[in-house]
Amino acid sequence: MQKIDNISAPKKNTRLVYIDALRSFAILMMLQGHFISALLAEKFKVQSNTTYQIWEYFRGITAPTFFTITGFVFMFLLLKQNNIGWDNPRLKKGIERGIKLIVWGYVLRLSIGLFIGYTHESYYYTDVLHIIGTSIILLCLLYLTLYKFGKKIFNYTLLSITICSFLFERYYNEGAIPFLPEVLSHYLTKANGAVFSLFPWFGYVSIGAFLASLFLKYKDEKYFYNKLPITLATIGLFLLFLSSPVLLTLGSFTGIEIFSISGDYNYLFTRLGDVFLLFSIFVYARKFLNHPVFIKIGKVTLSIYVVHHIVLYGSWFHTGLTRWFYHSLNFIEAILGALVFMIIVCFLVLTYRDRVNQKANQIQQNIFNKLPKLKNIFTRFTFTKR
Repeated sequence: MQKIDNISAPKKNTRLVYIDALRSFAILMMLQGHFISALLAEKFKVQSNTTYQIWEYFRGITAPTFFTITGFVFMFLLLKQNNIGWDNPRLKKGIERGIKLIVWGYVLRLSIGLFIGYTHESYYYTDVLHIIGTSIILLCLLYLTLYKFGKKIFNYTLLSITICSFLFERYYNEGAIPFLPEVLSHYLTKANGAVFSLFPWFGYVSIGAFLASLFLKYKDEKYFYNKLPITLATIGLFLLFLSSPVLLTLGSFTGIEIFSISGDYNYLFTRLGDVFLLFSIFVYARKFLNHPVFIKIGKVTLSIYVVHHIVLYGSWFHTGLTRWFYHSLNFIEAILGALVFMIIVCFLVLTYRDRVNQKANQIQQNIFNKLPKLKNIFTRFTFTKR
């Protein structure tokens, strides 16, 4: 009998399907949210309209969910590696990923006017891609700086960042930073028009990273998946219904103003409660969320974001749907339009993404062959993953 050496067992797929499912849900919520927000007529956007109020509330869950999942997925992949520090291959990938997201953020805000000398201040506003990219880079820096001192210090730092960024949000979010160039100040404050700023949103990323660390620590315990959804739901309900009373009580008892201010305007902790509840639902229903198309949507969220931005807002040429239908649809038209919009965008990405990648890689390789020095300056810039 022939001797066979070095037989290795097939690699076990450790991908968390319910995370992909949750990402799919979040990106679909974003698609319909942006479509309805941009095209629904203003006369329907009134607080007396119960339907609109419900829609607006659930739309508000999308961004916190995305940022939390970003932190969870990145830290899960980073800490799953045995190597530490710069030897961890996920660290360099994370930095590259962060830079790509920031670049995409600016590319999508480009306008044809920039090429003829016309600039608009909104080009420099930071949006979700800028902040997610910066958050991933910041997680990498925290990991490099603190993880060598022990997991507890690293984990408690992540948790502390979330708590502090949420508590002090009223003090810094609208404050101007005159000593910084406006382009950089957008990353730290919304005072100059930024759509998203690093804080408080990095607080959701850091709590996601904290959860990933705990997940890796306890995932092999008996009955882990029986306890996890209950634990997440309990914490979520506490944050949703009790965080405000607790903060107000702390403010009254200690006389520390920040607790009272945060308790009076407590949208960050309550939104985190929504995220925990949503997370618990998807963990509990994980066995039913394995449809291949639905899961694949969760793997290509960046591509979907890019395509939706071009179709809806027009990007460079401003020829998107908002040019013709901005704030003009009634409720029925907006709902039906949002469904069609979601289907078309997902179809385009799932059908043509790989072809676009292949063609882009060929063009890139031809350029690098003719100009080899560029290969040392630029990294790949395609729809490669998520």
